[in-house]
Amino acid sequence: MLVVGLTGGIATGKSTVSALLRAHNLPIIDADVLARKVVEPGTPALAAIVRAFGPQVLRADGTLDRAALGALVFAPASPDGAADAEAARRRLNAIVHPAVRREMAWAVLRCWWRGERVCVLDVPLLVEGGLWKWVGKVVVVYCSAELQLQRLMKRDGSTREDASGRLNAQLPIAEKVQYADVVLDNSGSLQDLERQVDQLVQRLEKEAGWSWRLSWLCPPLGVASAIWTIGWRALRRSQKAGARKKSGKQQQ
Repeated sequence: MLVVGLTGGIATGKSTVSALLRAHNLPIIDADVLARKVVEPGTPALAAIVRAFGPQVLRADGTLDRAALGALVFAPASPDGAADAEAARRRLNAIVHPAVRREMAWAVLRCWWRGERVCVLDVPLLVEGGLWKWVGKVVVVYCSAELQLQRLMKRDGSTREDASGRLNAQLPIAEKVQYADVVLDNSGSLQDLERQVDQLVQRLEKEAGWSWRLSWLCPPLGVASAIWTIGWRALRRSQKAGARKKSGKQQQ
């Protein structure tokens, strides 16, 4: 089974691409949905968040107050506040990410058990969290930083300063592109994006080929294939990183 990692930046259109892939009957494992699931009342992750940030991040009904938590993990204007917010983000990620990864692993296993040829991990922090190393292909939804900013302001009705703060809290989309096997450029119309997604689906189905059935019928073969894919990706990424460093030295 070909496991695809889908990512992008806030307001680049990743959710639209995810919906289009779902319309092609590809199974989507949405990290945002799982992130909400793992912090439901009574879960170990929610209890850990309350211990880390205090009871003010809870609503009266015991559910997580995302607005209150967001005020702690997104950088305010002052440099000291930005440093505090960065530390808060690290604490939050250390709690939520392991729980989400466990849920994703089980979801991938269920897709394999059903005999799916391809499954898609929709993960906003695919690169930042290191999960790109564990998928067979990385797809990044891209648009320019300025267009991303304008879309975010329009979507949330936020000021330029507030929107910039949200964007600055994330890895720049241009850096995520460096990890991509496929880049979907969402700078144009919806029709143009749909055309790119159609081409992507055809490519994924072709690459999945018929070997997925052998991996499904013979699990050890699937495990060997996964190890080979992860090792090859690590080697290729190391080669690309070396080439970038060499290019940077030549430009200096």
